[in-house]
Amino acid sequence: MIKSNKVSNLFNKKHEIEKEIENLQKSCKHSKKSLKPIRERVDSSSTLIRWVCDECSSIIGIPSNDELEKYLNGR
Repeated sequence: MIKSNKVSNLFNKKHEIEKEIENLQKSCKHSKKSLKPIRERVDSSSTLIRWVCDECSSIIGIPSNDELEKYLNGR
């Protein structure tokens, strides 16, 4: 019973943190962005290159083919 309460509390904290992150990302102006590799899905090791806000870590766009090529050649 104690473990299930702890797990439940952790899930509640996780939900609260996710909501706080969501609110911060919604209010962010996304004034500075960078191309960054991100995981395709939470359970995946595959990565995608996306425009990501440097301040709130929100995915804000998909790079054009030229931007992607510059990014990959500059690495």
